Amino acid sequence: QVQLVESGGGLVQAGGSLRLSCAASGGTCSSYVMGWFRQTPGKEREFVGGIKRSGDSTYYGEFVKGRFTISRDNAKNTVYLQMNSLKPEDPAVYYCAARVGRLLFSQGDQYDYWGQGTQVTVSS
Repeated sequence: QVQLVESGGGLVQAGGSLRLSCAASGGTCSSYVMGWFRQTPGKEREFVGGIKRSGDSTYYGEFVKGRFTISRDNAKNTVYLQMNSLKPEDPAVYYCAARVGRLLFSQGDQYDYWGQGTQVTVSS
């Protein structure tokens, strides 16, 4: 069973950048499709994007519009979410998730393992 730990969240000014990391342990990262999600209180969890096992294919939520990039380093068992041009509507707890299999889904219920989340705050 894989354990996921996110890091890199914090406070950033609007227009700024953050890079989130998701470190996997207890399993081989390359065995999992990885996704990033976010959630704010009172709202449904939202798909940010995901990356296939080899890293050769990514898919993003519509709101991303080229601002975020997901990458992975399987040798380090780590997945990254580079967030640029952060907006006041981007604050949330950001979660990474792992899915057994090779297909990439945007639905959270398709993922098997979740991290504890990291808070992102954007000041205007």
